[in-house]
Amino acid sequence: MPWTHDLNPVFLSIGPLSIYWYGLSYVVAFLGGWALGNWRAKNQPWRGWTPDMVSDMLTYVIVGTFVGGRVGYILFYQFQGWVDDPLMLVRVWQGGMSFHGGFIGVSTALVLFARKNKLSYWQVTDFIAPLVPLGIAAVRMGNFINGELWGRPTDVAWGMIFPNAPDALARHPSQLYQVAGEGLMLFAILWWFSHKPRPRLAVTGFFLAGYGFFRSIAEFFRQPDSHIGYLLGTDWLTMGILLSQPMVILGIAFLMVAYQRKISDEQQPEAAPKAAPRSGKKKRKS
Repeated sequence: MPWTHDLNPVFLSIGPLSIYWYGLSYVVAFLGGWALGNWRAKNQPWRGWTPDMVSDMLTYVIVGTFVGGRVGYILFYQFQGWVDDPLMLVRVWQGGMSFHGGFIGVSTALVLFARKNKLSYWQVTDFIAPLVPLGIAAVRMGNFINGELWGRPTDVAWGMIFPNAPDALARHPSQLYQVAGEGLMLFAILWWFSHKPRPRLAVTGFFLAGYGFFRSIAEFFRQPDSHIGYLLGTDWLTMGILLSQPMVILGIAFLMVAYQRKISDEQQPEAAPKAAPRSGKKKRKS
């Protein structure tokens, strides 16, 4: 007998005010990324980062995430609805965020951050990339608690019935697959890969290729949005798969360039000053 999803999406209610798990998941994502970034800045000084730089970067990331995520959702998934009702863009309380849109938004915001701090853009993305997957895991868990973005019908033993789905069929808990893949597994791999100095672009490329790979796998279990469905007359190609392929291609290209050019962002310790040569002539022994 499949389990029926009956989790309460509200974390806490105080009078008319309700705090939702989904909103809380973003708080966990940002604070978790900030904590990991601070740890790296303090314990890996060869990166050339300080805790103040991490805190400053967090502001750019938050703005880029929400602006890009909302605009991306409208453009990629609700464009016709926006054409009919332009104000839906600002009705954020109705839900709707896109990872790929948020990714573009954050990437753009980091351009401004890099210029402000006189850093290489790729030095910034290499630093932030390993901090992202745990945030993805937190938000996908928020999706699961909300009972949204469910998977395709299945007869596997762990299939679940989602009351918000259009039927009472058991479905893949694809949100949890995404928590495991593009969240926990990608974090473990990236954290290990970036623990030692790597050529510039390598960590960024690894993140792009890794996320695109894990997201594409999850899309084979995830039910596509009903108003979009499958693309190009197939029974498998979804918008998520389509948007993830450029990430995979770019990621592989970045890795190839990184190991061909081998540019290092490692901060070398300053060499100790050489002792000044002695002046004067040696006295002859008598």
